[in-house]
Parts: sequence; C-alpha cells; structure tokens
Amino acid sequence: MSSIDIRLIGITDLDTDCIVNAANSRLAMGSGVCGAIFRYAGIRKLTEACDAIGYCPTGKAVITPGFDLKAKYVVHAVGPVWHGGMNHEPEDLYSCYKESLDRAKENECHSIGFPLISSGIFGYPKAKAWEAALSACRDWINENPDYNMDIVFAVLDKDILEMGKNIQGMSKTGW
Repeated sequence: MSSIDIRLIGITDLDTDCIVNAANSRLAMGSGVCGAIFRYAGIRKLTEACDAIGYCPTGKAVITPGFDLKAKYVVHAVGPVWHGGMNHEPEDLYSCYKESLDRAKENECHSIGFPLISSGIFGYPKAKAWEAALSACRDWINENPDYNMDIVFAVLDKDILEMGKNIQGMSKTGW
C-alpha cells in the first residue's frame, strides 16, 4: 500500500529509490537542495547527464541516474517561481509532483523523496506549497491504485515539518 510521510532529514540522506531535485529549467547546478544533490551525486557526472538532456520546462520533470547518491535516480522537477499565484503557479507546482511520480514509476521505483518544491528561493508560500504537494501526491496514489509508492518529504526545519503534518492531517483521506 502506498504511503506519504514527512520527515526531518536531508534529502540526500534518504534511502529511497529516487530523490527529486528542485531544478531550474536549464538543469544546472544551483544552491540549496539542488546544490546538495549535485555535490553528493558527483558534480561532473550529474552535470554531464543534465547537459545531455539540456532543458526542462516549468511544471515538468526529467530523470537521470543518481550516480554517487544512495538513490538510484534523481528526478529533476522544475517548479514555478511565485508571482502571486495568477500565472499558473498552482497548476505548474501540482504538475511537478505528478510528473516526478510518473518518471519514478516509468523507472520501476517504489519509493521517492521530495523536497518542498519552489518554497525556497522561488518564493512559493510554504502552506500553499504543502497543499499542492500533498494534493498531487494523494491524487497520483488514487490514480495508480495498483502501484505501490512510498513517498517521503524531506525537510530540514521543524516548523515546516509541523506545517506539513498539520496540512496532511486536515486531509479527508487521512494520508
């Protein structure tokens, strides 16, 4: 049975089949979560794999090997920059999560680790980011009832962890 869990842990420390990089559309190494994933995977190897793909539009996701990470794969999801919510940001963020889960399933992964996409330097309000993330993951699980996927959100801040758990707890489906 599929599950959704929120943990206080670094994403590179997760023991999941794949982890998700909060990527930019050029798939270039950035800071924060993105920088950590590149460093732990091996900057040269992950850069070469991303350069071979070249580009990923906002709301979409692509996959590369995980190289030196515990995870076998890295899904690179390009989240939206927050501009007040009137420029398709909610739809694009929701799509990032579903696309990531689709890439994981296509590669026979049964566990995936997510950061809270777009909630850092992209400025997406954290509560709204949690709502989109949890909604997309619940919907994906419901649309794929015969596929087991363990979804883990990795956060580094206790307040963000509690916010996510509270929003998750308000869900009628109880994920």
